[in-house]
Amino acid sequence: MTGTRIAALGHYQPAKVLTNHDLAELVDTDDAWITSRVGIRTRHIGGPDEPVDELAAHAAGKALATAGLTPDDIDLVLVATSTAIDRSPNTAARVAARLGMASPATMDLNVVCAGFTHALATADHAVRAGGSRRALVIGADKMSDVADWTDRTTCVLVGDGAGAAIVEAVDDEVPGAAPGIGPVLWGSVPEMGHAVRIEGTPPRFAQEGQSVYRWATQQLPALARQTCERSGISPEELAGVVLHQANLRIIEPLAAKIGAVNAIVARDVVDSGNTSAASIPLALAKLVERGELASGAPVLLFGFGGNLSYAGQVVRVP
Repeated sequence: MTGTRIAALGHYQPAKVLTNHDLAELVDTDDAWITSRVGIRTRHIGGPDEPVDELAAHAAGKALATAGLTPDDIDLVLVATSTAIDRSPNTAARVAARLGMASPATMDLNVVCAGFTHALATADHAVRAGGSRRALVIGADKMSDVADWTDRTTCVLVGDGAGAAIVEAVDDEVPGAAPGIGPVLWGSVPEMGHAVRIEGTPPRFAQEGQSVYRWATQQLPALARQTCERSGISPEELAGVVLHQANLRIIEPLAAKIGAVNAIVARDVVDSGNTSAASIPLALAKLVERGELASGAPVLLFGFGGNLSYAGQVVRVP
């Protein structure tokens, strides 16, 4: 049976850094108020000449370079984003054009904060089914474009960035096979679709923070344990946990509730804010780049948020 693995990762963030002290000059807030509620200290903000597809292409280029591949080695490009301004060409097509790819299939997925884990599962399925040989999976969002910079409850949360992964086939039957991607656990809570929104003209990000907090802290631990079960691994065996980087008050207690007592827990939200679909690949790529996770180590990825949708899988570090 053909399985899949993540061959390489890449990430990118705009150069401009917005601190909590900077935000205090825009809205009625301060560093203590922000850090006590969500744990964020800084976030990266793209300029007007940095569209989502540019952020995505930078992250993709790093992943390709790390893997030692060329753009022509990719036959499928999936971009998870909910902040692209234009409908067509889609973001994936624009990324392919920026990278000079020949003729890949290109698709965008809008599952908001759970977008990357949905896209990763889609690439896994496509490669396993023989529809793709090697896929480029990107989570990219420019949340600053949809933020209400007069609303202190939401503008303090958001940041911009992108993370990318290259997914390729691996033979599951080969002893000591390369790092793999486990089965996905995904779903949604349709009646809570109103809890996280990007809607209107112009579109604006809004959320019911307490509703999302209660759902994540009460429901997510059991879903995360089910995800581990599908990969045949116990939470105690996890080397890392990378949840959607929404709020440090959600992230920190969850690893303990999941039972991942030996895992490194990603806390990139402190430096990057909530980057929506970019948050998981961004945080994972940084942990790998810093050498905090060993090659082959099992890591739980779990995205949740807008729609209210969720998706998770256990992956092996490239």
